Amino acid sequence: MAQVVRFDRYGDVDVLDVVEAPDPVAGPGQVVVQVVAAGINPGEGKIRSGLLHEVFPATFPSGQGSDLAGRVVGIGEGVSGVAVGDEVLGFTNERASHATHVVVPVEQVAPKPAGLSWDVAGSLFVAGTTAFAAVRSVRPEAGDTIVVSGAAGGVGSLVVQLLRARDVTVIGIAGTGNHEWLRSLGVTPVTYGDGLADRIRATAPDGVDAFIDLYGPDYVELAIELGVQPDRIDTIADFAAVAKYGVKAEGNGAADTIDVVSELADQVVAGKLEVPVAAVYPLADVRAAFTELEHGHTHGKIVLHP
Repeated sequence: MAQVVRFDRYGDVDVLDVVEAPDPVAGPGQVVVQVVAAGINPGEGKIRSGLLHEVFPATFPSGQGSDLAGRVVGIGEGVSGVAVGDEVLGFTNERASHATHVVVPVEQVAPKPAGLSWDVAGSLFVAGTTAFAAVRSVRPEAGDTIVVSGAAGGVGSLVVQLLRARDVTVIGIAGTGNHEWLRSLGVTPVTYGDGLADRIRATAPDGVDAFIDLYGPDYVELAIELGVQPDRIDTIADFAAVAKYGVKAEGNGAADTIDVVSELADQVVAGKLEVPVAAVYPLADVRAAFTELEHGHTHGKIVLHP
C-alpha cells in the first residue's frame, strides 16, 4: 500500500493526514514513480485552507503536491524512452506528489541529472517554473533596475538569480536575516515595512524599471507609486490588483513544461543557479512542514521525504 497525504475539508494543518491507499497503476502513456523527494509550496497551503476556493477548488478527499523526484517503478502501455529504475524529476497536475508513489504522464518527467541532489530535483517544478515565467513577463534587459518582493523565498531566491544572470540591477525586499545571502548574489537588499518606498528610492535614484511581486498585498500599489508601468509589473500573489491595475499575473501556469524544469536543473548542475533547501521533513511530519512554511520568511524550499 502507498502512503499519501489527504485532507477531507478545508482548514489549518491539522486537517492533513497520511493514509494508506492502493499502489497506483500506470495506464497508457503513464509511469509510476516511487517518490524520493517532493517540495511543498505556499499555494498548496492556501488551497488546503480554502483561500483559493474560487480559483482552485478542492474535491474531497483531496491529495496535494505537484513537485516530485524519484525512481520509475512501473510503466504503462505505449511508454518508450523510460525504463524501470530510471531516476527522474518532474511534476503532477493531480495534487498527488506528497505520497510514496504517484502515477504521472510520461511527458511530465525527465531524467534527473546525476549531479543534482534529490531535494533540489524534487522541489524545482513549482518554484522554478514560476520564477522563470515571472522573470520573462517583465522583459528584463541589461542595465534595468528591478525590485523583487519576497526575494529570499522559494520562488524569490530563483527570480533574483535569473535576473542577475541577465545583468540586471536587483533590489530584493527581504528580512534582515536574508540580507547577507542576497548580497552574496549581487542583489541589493532592502527591509520591508514602513518607509519602504523611500528606501527603494534611495537605493535606485534613477528609478525602477520593473517589479516582481511574490508576496502581496500592497506591493503592486508600491510598484505603481514608484512609477513602474503596469505591463512591467508581475504579481503571483495579489489577483485583485491584477483586475484593478491591469498588471500581469504570470506564474507557474505560464511555463509549466518539463523542458523548463530540465533547463533549470541543468543550470543548477552547471553551478549557474543555487536552489536553497531550508528544511527536510519525513512525509509523516507533513503538518510540521507546512507549519514552518506558513510562518513565513523561509529561505528557500521545504522538502518532504516520503
